[in-house]
Formats: sequence, structure tokens, C-alpha cells
Amino acid sequence: MARKKNAPDFEQSLAELQTLVERLESGELSLEDSLAAFEQGIRLTRECQDALAQAEQKVQILLERDGELQEAPFDTDEPA
Repeated sequence: MARKKNAPDFEQSLAELQTLVERLESGELSLEDSLAAFEQGIRLTRECQDALAQAEQKVQILLERDGELQEAPFDTDEPA
């Protein structure tokens, strides 16, 4: 599935969110800057949640066999 050109990837959004949290926790932002950072953080959180939901759906589709969802162990020792 092709990703939108303007949509940031999950890792980028998560890193940006972490930076925002650190800035907010520092207590050095003005009220207006804090509100703007909070608003951006909410947007980034929603983007991350959407990306995780899409990944979960893809995994479920890949594991589905004969119309039934098959549980499969996740083995980290197997080569990719």
C-alpha cells in the first residue's frame, strides 16, 4: 500500500512527540507556546495511533487463513 507523500512516518512522529513532551516538562514555555505544543502533541498522538491501528490490521490480514484468524507465535530468533 502506498504511503501518502506528506504523511510523516511513525518513527518521525514519535520522535517529534517525545521532543514536545520534553519541552513541555521543562516548564520554560509560555502559556501560548505550551498550548500550541499540546495541540501539536495531540495531533501527533492521533497520527501514531492511526499508524499502529493500520499496522495491526495488516498483521491480522497476513495471519488470516480460510476466513479464520490464526494465532501465531512471534519468534524474534528467526531471520527476517
